[in-house]
Amino acid sequence: MQYRRLGRSGLQVSELSLGSWVTYHNQVDVAAAREMMAAAFDAGVNFFDNAEVYAAGQSEIVMGEALKALKWPRLNYVVSTKFFWGLDREGQAANRKDTLNRKYLTQAIDGSLKRMNLDFIDLVFCHRPDPNTPVEETVWAMSDMVTRGKALYWGTSEWSAQEIRAAWEIADRHHLHKPVMEQPQYNLFHRKRVEQEYARLYEDIGLGLTIWSPLASGLLTGKYRQGVPAGSRGALEGMGFLVKGLTHAEKNAAVARLETVAADLGCPLAQLAIAWAARNPRVSTVITGASKIAQLQDNLRAVDVIPKLTAEVMARIDEIAAPLAS
Repeated sequence: MQYRRLGRSGLQVSELSLGSWVTYHNQVDVAAAREMMAAAFDAGVNFFDNAEVYAAGQSEIVMGEALKALKWPRLNYVVSTKFFWGLDREGQAANRKDTLNRKYLTQAIDGSLKRMNLDFIDLVFCHRPDPNTPVEETVWAMSDMVTRGKALYWGTSEWSAQEIRAAWEIADRHHLHKPVMEQPQYNLFHRKRVEQEYARLYEDIGLGLTIWSPLASGLLTGKYRQGVPAGSRGALEGMGFLVKGLTHAEKNAAVARLETVAADLGCPLAQLAIAWAARNPRVSTVITGASKIAQLQDNLRAVDVIPKLTAEVMARIDEIAAPLAS
């Protein structure tokens, strides 16, 4: 496992990391989380991704309990969370959902710290942009969070390049803690934002990336070529919004062709897809997910595939996937 700087910061994160979206609490309990996190850590993973909204806060509880049981030195691992949607989805608390205002952010970090049983969280993301809150207010609140020692670095997730630059410039103008990282979706079929829209930000402000969905929610495993199999992510309750993309005929035809490329490299397609994302030098870490330890171990073997992605192989991959990418 190699380690990369998170953008222009001095923080080192493993090139592959482990996330909890969909799986923790829903498919993975504390015992399973502890086992998988230990296996990932033993393989060199030092970054574990989470969010307040995952499983309505239960994902943070599961990860927190696993960390407590593992008893790792705090310096040896990096943990993240994200704020925007809040937990009060049915109530009347107007300042607790779909917002990045100061009141919500100030209290949200305390909730996450309590659920994860931590003194601070390394990386805190604004999970989506908030068009109803002045970006100045959000930047001040996030900078204050870092100043108070409750977070070490802050960043954004699925913000436009213009929104990220605006936040950075406000922080720079007022000598505040600047956004360090962005967490966008990035995979063979979803790449223009990372490769084109953000292109200037890497040099201009030193933006780092902790990318999610390298397997396009499972499409790039090949499992959806014949429909949605039982027990897959697409079949889970609440994940129906993924089905249209997972059963896309042209993309699944491309997946079949990509499987041939993977076979020529002697690896499964999932490892090829993860390695492809990690090969981008702008990517600080690729967040992987797993519901079983065997799946995790297979995904982590993608580090052995990265050196095999020569210019010739990358050209073959682009010929197949690039025409379908957004």
